[in-house]
Amino acid sequence: MDAVRLETGRLVLAAPTDDDIDAIEAACQDPEIPRWTTVPSPYTRDDATAYVRQTAERWADGSHATWLAHAGDELVGSIGLHHITEHPAGGHAELGFWVAAPARGRGYVVEAARAVIDWGFAERGLARLTWRAVVGNAASARAARALGFRYEGLMRQALTSPRGRDDGWVAGLLATDDRSPVAWPVL
Repeated sequence: MDAVRLETGRLVLAAPTDDDIDAIEAACQDPEIPRWTTVPSPYTRDDATAYVRQTAERWADGSHATWLAHAGDELVGSIGLHHITEHPAGGHAELGFWVAAPARGRGYVVEAARAVIDWGFAERGLARLTWRAVVGNAASARAARALGFRYEGLMRQALTSPRGRDDGWVAGLLATDDRSPVAWPVL
């Protein structure tokens, strides 16, 4: 699959390129990113270079669709649909994202995610999206709830990363959901 560019009112979402390596490396120095994601720590230029290469490979094989979100020249984060599976009744993917420290609190992740979700449902024919996060990642949970995800539960020791195993929250969004936020028991 060819990489797709998406635009919102404030953001341009595009597949990362070699021109983004320095910005990716700089953003991933923030300890909050590896705390809540699978991003390695310490994060090196080689990690950023590998991320750009792997993203291109995964776009090509259709298994992931990952974008960097930019507001003007500022890298605000990364967002993607991961582990994309096809099915005659509609496919499935997992929504994942990280936000650069200076960009937090400005609504960028929800804005970017709406475009990515719309693309996944309309262009990829997905029937369901899953969101997962390490227990305690309230900022990510608030974003998922704002997007209309429905909290589905706690997964004990289900999330793996370089630091080991973590308990995780899980939520789902169906293509047929109205996307209105609902109450979550963990927020």
